[in-house]
Amino acid sequence: MSFLADKSGKTFVAGHGGMVGTALHRKLTALGFTNIVVRTRAELDLTRQQDVEIFFDSERPSYVIICAAKCGGLHASTAAPAEYLRTNLSIVVNVLAAAHRCGSVRKLLFLAGATIYPEDAPQPIHESAILSGPPVPGSEWYAIARIIGIKLCQAYRQAGNGGMDAIAAAPNNIYGPREPFSTELTHVVPALIRRFHHAKLTGAPETVVWGSGTALREFTHVDDLVDAMLLLMDKYSDGEHVNIGSGMEVTVQELAETVKEVVGYHGRIVWDTSRPDGVPRRLLDSSKMRSLGWEPKVPLRDGIRDLYRLYLSCDDVLKLGLQKVVD
Repeated sequence: MSFLADKSGKTFVAGHGGMVGTALHRKLTALGFTNIVVRTRAELDLTRQQDVEIFFDSERPSYVIICAAKCGGLHASTAAPAEYLRTNLSIVVNVLAAAHRCGSVRKLLFLAGATIYPEDAPQPIHESAILSGPPVPGSEWYAIARIIGIKLCQAYRQAGNGGMDAIAAAPNNIYGPREPFSTELTHVVPALIRRFHHAKLTGAPETVVWGSGTALREFTHVDDLVDAMLLLMDKYSDGEHVNIGSGMEVTVQELAETVKEVVGYHGRIVWDTSRPDGVPRRLLDSSKMRSLGWEPKVPLRDGIRDLYRLYLSCDDVLKLGLQKVVD
C-alpha cells in the first residue's frame, strides 16, 4: 500500500512545531490521515539516544518524516557552531538508528537542505554535486549533519535486518508561516519583513540591509515543499537524495524591494557592503522532482504577503497598536 493510500498508518512527524513540520501536519490532517504521532521537545528530546529508542520501541511507527533540526541561517550557525553541529548530528543519528532498529518503519524521509553543496558547484546544482567539495565556510556546522543524514539513509537502505526504505530531500531557501521574527538570527525573508515593518512604524527615512544585494537566491514556499515531500513519500524509493526548488531566482535586492512594497515602507534601502553576501548564487536542478509530477504553486510575492499578514497578527506587533491589515 502506498503512503498516501495508507491514511491510518502510524506516521511520526519529527519536528512538528517548526515551519516545515507545522505545514506538513496541517496537510496530513487535511488529507484525512488519522494516526499522526507528534511529540514536543519537552516530551521527547531527539538529542537523547535512549529516549528516542524508547519512543520508537513503544510507538513503532510505520512512517517517519524528519523535519526536526536546529536552524536559523548563516549568522546563527556561525555564532554557535558547536551547538549547531552537535544538536543536528545527534537528531539525525538517533532518529535514523532507532527507526531502523525498531523494525516497523516502512518508509522514512529525511529533510536535508541546499547547504550540503559546495560554493563552486556548477549551476543549477545537480544532486551529484554532493561531496564534490567542502560546504560554504560558516554553514558547515549545519551542512555536515545534513550530509551525514543523507549518507545514513543510503547506508540503512543497505543494512541488515532487511534494510529500510529511507529517502532524503534537499530543499532550497524555504519560507512561510511559523518563521521566527524575534531576533536577527533568522532567515532572510522574515528578517526583511521585521526590518521594513519597524522602519515603517518609526518613520525611518532609510533602512540598512546587509550585503550588496547582488546575490541570487531561489525561494520555495513551505506549502509547495510539503507537496513535494508527500509525493516523495508516496512514489520515490532510491538512494540518491532529491532536490526541491522553485526554479525562480531573484537577487537579494529584488527580494528586498518586494518585501518593502508588501510592507508599505516608502523609505530608502541602504546596502551595507561591509557585510557578507554569502554564496553569489545557489540554484538547484530540480528536474528529478519535476519528473515525478511536482510543480510549485505559490508565487513569491503572494507568499511574502501572506507571511506579512501573519506577522501583523503576532502579539509583539499588536502591542505596537498597528492595524492588522495588509493593503
